[in-house]
Formats: sequence, structure tokens, C-alpha cells
Amino acid sequence: MSFGENQAAIVTCCYNELSGHNWNTIDMAYASVASLVRTIQSVLISNSPALFNLICGHREKFKTLHEKVSSLEVFTKNFEKNNVSGEMTDFEVEVKEVASAAEYTIQLRLTEIVLGENKSQEKKARRRFRQSLQQVEEDVDRIWKESTKVQDKGKQATKESLVHDFSSSTNDILNVNNNMVGRDDQKEHLLEDLTGSYSGEPKVIPIVGMGGIGKTTLAKEVYNNESILRRFDVRAWTTVSQQHKIKEILLSLLQSTIKMDDTVKMKGEAELADMLQKSLKRKRYLIVLDDIWSCEVWDGVRQCFPTEDDVGSRILLTTRNNEVARGAGTENLSMQMNYMDQDESWKLFKSAAFSNEALSSEFETIGKKIAEKCHGLPLTIVVVAGLLKSKRVIEDWESVAKDVTSFITNDPDEQCSRVLGLSYNHLSSDLKTCLLHFGIFPEDSEIPVKRLMRSWMAEGS
Repeated sequence: MSFGENQAAIVTCCYNELSGHNWNTIDMAYASVASLVRTIQSVLISNSPALFNLICGHREKFKTLHEKVSSLEVFTKNFEKNNVSGEMTDFEVEVKEVASAAEYTIQLRLTEIVLGENKSQEKKARRRFRQSLQQVEEDVDRIWKESTKVQDKGKQATKESLVHDFSSSTNDILNVNNNMVGRDDQKEHLLEDLTGSYSGEPKVIPIVGMGGIGKTTLAKEVYNNESILRRFDVRAWTTVSQQHKIKEILLSLLQSTIKMDDTVKMKGEAELADMLQKSLKRKRYLIVLDDIWSCEVWDGVRQCFPTEDDVGSRILLTTRNNEVARGAGTENLSMQMNYMDQDESWKLFKSAAFSNEALSSEFETIGKKIAEKCHGLPLTIVVVAGLLKSKRVIEDWESVAKDVTSFITNDPDEQCSRVLGLSYNHLSSDLKTCLLHFGIFPEDSEIPVKRLMRSWMAEGS
């Protein structure tokens, strides 16, 4: 067969496979619902104090929305089982339209509040947000109820299967603040250090440990703790990359303390430092500097934080560098993150690989062996468990148990690279391409989804 005939055969085969597949309804419905789920998730788990304050009075509504939309996501994903008659197509068109409109509305209204130039505009924007959110709730509730009726008629996979899939995936996201497994003693100790009544200037608390040990996870856990939210007037979080710029760090912190505009972004470091100090003056603040690599960074920002106000402010920083911890930390307040013990390792592995699923003794035995071979490093445990989460063939688990020791080394940074390499190697070819496109963007920067998608799709992925 010639090259041209080969191409023709492939096109014909693809056409036969795809003909009759209603991409404009079923697949687009699923894509729209999945996108809405991610938008609601990003609102719920955002570390941005500004966004947290915006939705503070509507958090339960967003959680309820997330539950219903997640259920619809499972519903549309299983379209092959659902699409038993023409009525399904009409309904999924409606699902697509409601999901797309809801996502647009949420993003628009939140943006209007953020961009309000004065209190009057912001007040009007908040009123529109409340009204629009109510309409979104009503629309989602209507199609969610309709989907449950279809399920009851047996036009979807068994209800029990759906409830299990939906519940586990929903709980994984909504309980993100409780997802830290183990480290309970360290968490309580850190909360005590952050809320204790120490006198004098703000206390600096370093969390020290190798990459992947759980420093940032612990910091996020306490940052979003209820006792922390009640205690501090201002919270601000910034991630410091290896290629840091002091101006970008200052701008990132200022986003949580003042109303930002383009004129602020045009100012120099000295002016920004002065603005940050004034915005924190006479306030009890918690500043998190995540992933500091050198003393130079700390020396560049330490003068920006008021020191004369004895109100109980705290600065929390995470670092791999013991020298940074010694140079920046308040005496006796440094926290060293160590490897997990076997019980904690197994608990984390089981949580990541099985969620709430019951497991047979066969999988438990091999799972404990794998967890033990991860040598107590949370990053390794989570990556390996994630690879096995969708595999329920015991031979796959036995194969991983044999191979997992190959990427355990005495070099912490090398081990992180090998673990992430293992995860990359198990991606499909199109997702590998997508991941490589992340390299276009600066380290620790926000990545615009549309720009990433355009870049990825431009290569025909």
C-alpha cells in the first residue's frame, strides 16, 4: 500500500470511528462541566486572602455548587452508558449551556469586584455577584435534579458506582485543607508558635527540610487554620523562586495588603518596600515566604516588615537551606521537617492510592512494601500512589514494588528529580507535550490556561 493509500485508510478508519459521535453536545457538555468544576475548585482552595474575603459569606454555597457540578461531571463523562435515546442529546446541550454560562458569570462577577475603582463601584459589584450567584445556583440545581431523574431510570451506570466516584473525587478537593497526613504534633507545635504571646519584635519561624518533605504543605495547613484566620489582621503569602526578584516579591505581598493598580506596579523597590511597611504598621500580620533559597532574599525583604509594634506578628518561611534558617529565624523557633515513619508513610500512601476505597489484604500487603521503599519522603509516596491509583491489577503493583528502589538515592535533589521523572514517564504522549509547554513560563508564576492551551494546540497535540 502506498503512503497516500495509507493516509486515506487512516482517515476512513477515523471517520468510521467518529461518525455518529456528537462532539458538539456530549463531549462539549463534559468539557464545559469539567471546566466549571475546576473554576469552583480554584475559588475554594485559593491561597489568595483577597479572594478568600470575597467569598467568605458564600463559601457554603460554593461547596454545594461544587458537589452538584462534580456529580454532573461524572454524569456527562459516562455518556456512552447514558446516551440510550435522543432525549439525552437535548439534555446535554442544556447542561453545556448552563455550565458555560455559570463559569462565565462567576469569573465576570468576581473580576468586577476586584476591579472596582471605589467603594461605590465595589458595593454595586458585590450586589450583582450575590444576584448572579443565586441564578447560577438555581440553574445548576435544575439540571442536577434532572440528571438524578435520568440516573433513577437506569440510563446511567449504577447509582452506587456514581455515588462512589463522585463522593471520593469531591471529598479529595473539598477536604484539601485536611489532606495533610501525619505531622499532627508538628502542626500543633507550629500553631502554638504562631499564636503564642511572645513579646518584642515579630518572630521569624523557619520550616527547614529537603525538597518534597512537606514544608509547603505544613505551611499551607496552618496558614488556612481557623485559629490563624481569627488571630491575624493581615495574611500574605508569596513563593520565592531561585531566580528571585525583590520587586516581584514585594508586589506579591502588597496584593494582600492594599488595593493594587497599574501605578503601584510601576514603582521602584524602595517605594514598594515603604508601601508594604506602612500597610502593615500597627497590624498583627502573618507573612509567609515560601521556598527561600538564599540569605540574600531574606536580607532584601526583612526591612520591609515593621518591628516596633509589639502586637504578635509572625513571619513564616520555608527553606531547604539551614544557613537561611539560622540567619533569619528567631532563637528556638526553627522547625526541622524529618522523614515520615512507617505508619505515617502507609497512612499517606493509602490515602493517595485508595481514598476511602476498601482494599483487599493482597493490595494492602504489597502497598505497605511500596510505602516502606519510599523511605518516608512524602513527595515520593504521593507520586507513586498516584501512579497506582487507577491500577487495580496486582501484577502492576508488584512491578512497581520491584522498581521503586531504582529512584531512591542519598542525594535529596536527585531523588526529587527521579520521582518527578517517573511521574512524567507514565503520562500519555499528548500530556507529556502539554507538560513540556509549562517550561515556557517563569518559575513560580501564574500560568494563563488559555495561553498554555493555545501553545499546546499549536503543535497539533
